[in-house]
Amino acid sequence: MRVGAGVGAVATAGGRVGSVWLAALGVGVALGVLTNLGQGWLPGGWDQMANSGAVWATVAFGAGALVGRQVSFVGAALAGLLVEVGLVVGYYGYAEFARDGMGSLFFPLVWLTMGVVAGPLFGVAGAYCRAGNPMRRALGVGALAGVFWAEGVHYLLVLDYLPQFWACTTIGLLSCLLLAQNHRERGLALVTAVPLAAVAYLVVFTTLNTLSA
Repeated sequence: MRVGAGVGAVATAGGRVGSVWLAALGVGVALGVLTNLGQGWLPGGWDQMANSGAVWATVAFGAGALVGRQVSFVGAALAGLLVEVGLVVGYYGYAEFARDGMGSLFFPLVWLTMGVVAGPLFGVAGAYCRAGNPMRRALGVGALAGVFWAEGVHYLLVLDYLPQFWACTTIGLLSCLLLAQNHRERGLALVTAVPLAAVAYLVVFTTLNTLSA
């Protein structure tokens, strides 16, 4: 009886974990469709933020934060990966079947590659945000703030969208102020966010600018 109960408990736990992965993928697909629609709903340059890299990274961050206490950091990374893959599939799938087609596979593959890298990183960052270790929490929050600041610089220097620059800057700052648990963690998150923003801009947005040229 005890052996049977143990096997049943393992199977139940495995089923719950499997449902988490399916939910992460499904949420990603749904939000991918919504971000595609958002480009038609939002006015002017604000349509750029519907499917921005920072917004998509936030989805992976949220997935990691939600599952971080149920699974390991590896599980949080997988949740972030599945959400990002779902976002790309949902966005470009809707473009292909409900709009005029997604065109070349080049940019879908670029975004998929970035999602495969960023999804696990921000999934872990989200789990870190709910961890007991203050340094991990500060690093997780700083990563989220940093990607918004990097995108803000992109809006300012490349697209000349000043309102969007301020929006990203404000979101990054509020992330540090609201998600960190005390003044020390807020300071650490702010200090961490600056170099992470620089790395994100140089690696991600410089690459996108080059590919779009």
